[in-house]
Amino acid sequence: MAEIGSETVLRMADDASVQHVGDGAVVLLARSGQLYTCNDTTEAFLGKVNGARNLNQIVDLLSDEFEVDKATLDQDMAELAAELVAEGILADPGA
Repeated sequence: MAEIGSETVLRMADDASVQHVGDGAVVLLARSGQLYTCNDTTEAFLGKVNGARNLNQIVDLLSDEFEVDKATLDQDMAELAAELVAEGILADPGA
């Protein structure tokens, strides 16, 4: 799994797109045709990923939305980001 640090700048993979549907969202990977459903947390996280913000900045924005300890949010979002990189939804920050 990719190592995601607080200063890692995150961006969507070139072939990934997020579509908001009803009460949630799905991510489409164009190259494979795979669809991933998102929970509220993942949808909020992906909504903050813009290719300019690092993980720490995204966590700061999310801490305004969710009532959770920042240390817990830091850890959870780093793990989520690593999973999304592994799935090909986020671009590999090391590439």
